[in-house]
Amino acid sequence: MLLSISAVLLLGLLIALLLRIRYLRWLEVLLCTTFGFLLAKSAVGPVFQLVLEGVGGFLGGLRF
Repeated sequence: MLLSISAVLLLGLLIALLLRIRYLRWLEVLLCTTFGFLLAKSAVGPVFQLVLEGVGGFLGGLRF
């Protein structure tokens, strides 16, 4: 759950930055958001959640 909140915040900041530099328009953000919500409700949603948790676990285990 913590990873998904972090991912949402990070992606939200990225979208805000892209809107600020006028790389994205509001219609594209709306379409991407709608796609994300529909994808999360589909049967593929849990697979993406597992992938995000795996990537987060991998990155959390890295030592520099």
